[in-house]
Amino acid sequence: MAHQVNARQVAARPTAVVAATTTWPQWPALWPVLSGEVWACLRAGGIDRGCPNVMLYRDAADGGVEVEVGVELRRPCPLTGRVVASTLPAGTVATTVHRGPYAELGEAHRAVAEWCASHELRPTGTRWEIYGPHRADPAELTTEIYWLLSGR
Repeated sequence: MAHQVNARQVAARPTAVVAATTTWPQWPALWPVLSGEVWACLRAGGIDRGCPNVMLYRDAADGGVEVEVGVELRRPCPLTGRVVASTLPAGTVATTVHRGPYAELGEAHRAVAEWCASHELRPTGTRWEIYGPHRADPAELTTEIYWLLSGR
């Protein structure tokens, strides 16, 4: 799939997340646990839909990754346990939309990385995904990809 990438300004978006530091090999087992904690908190607060899932990644100095797993919080909710308020960053981003299975998200990230390199733009190491509504057919899934840029 070809991904159309462009740069644009985005505003900060409020989120409810659980933050962790991990490694890429540990990531597949960790994210469902963190997401489950966030959704349990939201359900306890009376929210059971209408909050897109988000995952934010920051490169860690030791080669690992700092993550925030949660939702875009579109209405107030009491946050409990390890669930905290955060935000998706504001600023200039390189962005694309991935359509299709989550297992192919790496292709979208590679497209953004290649686009940044070809346009001499420097990513900060902070990137995130916003997931569209769940669909039974993986071909109908949409995921927005954002890479925060620092400048030339």
